Amino acid sequence: MSYDRAITVFSPDGHLLQVEYSMEAVRRGSTVVGVQGKDCVILAVEKRAIAKLQDARTIRKILQIDDRTVLAFAGLTADARVLINRVRVEAQSYRLTVEDSPSVDYMARYLAGIQQKYTQQGGVRPFGIATLVTGIGADPSQPNKPFLYQTDPAGTHSRWKAQAIGGRSAKSLREFLEKQYKADMSEHDATKLAIQALLEVVDSGAKTMELCIMKEGGEIVYVEESAVDTIVKEIEAEQQEGETTAAGDS
Repeated sequence: MSYDRAITVFSPDGHLLQVEYSMEAVRRGSTVVGVQGKDCVILAVEKRAIAKLQDARTIRKILQIDDRTVLAFAGLTADARVLINRVRVEAQSYRLTVEDSPSVDYMARYLAGIQQKYTQQGGVRPFGIATLVTGIGADPSQPNKPFLYQTDPAGTHSRWKAQAIGGRSAKSLREFLEKQYKADMSEHDATKLAIQALLEVVDSGAKTMELCIMKEGGEIVYVEESAVDTIVKEIEAEQQEGETTAAGDS
């Protein structure tokens, strides 16, 4: 029997092969990095090359769910559009019913719930995307502090201090973040770490990066390419200085 034909059938070794194939679609997508600072969360995305005549504004990997929640995704863009629209409708429905903004924890759980539902029904396939979601309201003791969540095609969701998804280098980037991450980083240091991680996989510097900062209180700031380029040059200068020092010591 071919166990990858139906989403509802486990293989003898306990795998849902269609879910694993959807995770492969995520690995073929653009790299996304999320880093939590003391009072902010940074989302940084690798921008793939586009056609010369294509409008770059129509290809975005960082999208708003509502005015306090932002999402970045890796994987199939068409799947992301459908899923994100459903989450946006739920965010508005929540506001209408509860008369308050949904927390990022609620939105991540709802998003993961939809993804899980599509692993358990016949006649459908899993969404081929993983997401990093940031927003405020997750912690009642710190209602204005932003937090970082991840969801994947299997429908799991979890909170992270720093995470990388998408691309073939996600595992090595995660190891890089584990070594470099420090608790309570400033906004500048968190942004710098996210860009450093992306520089491990991109070649053209700031031109192939898209950054968004979720600040305390839910303020959303999209970082200009010139500001990203300034930090890239700062990182490159530090690397050159380190190499010169190492050469001098030897």
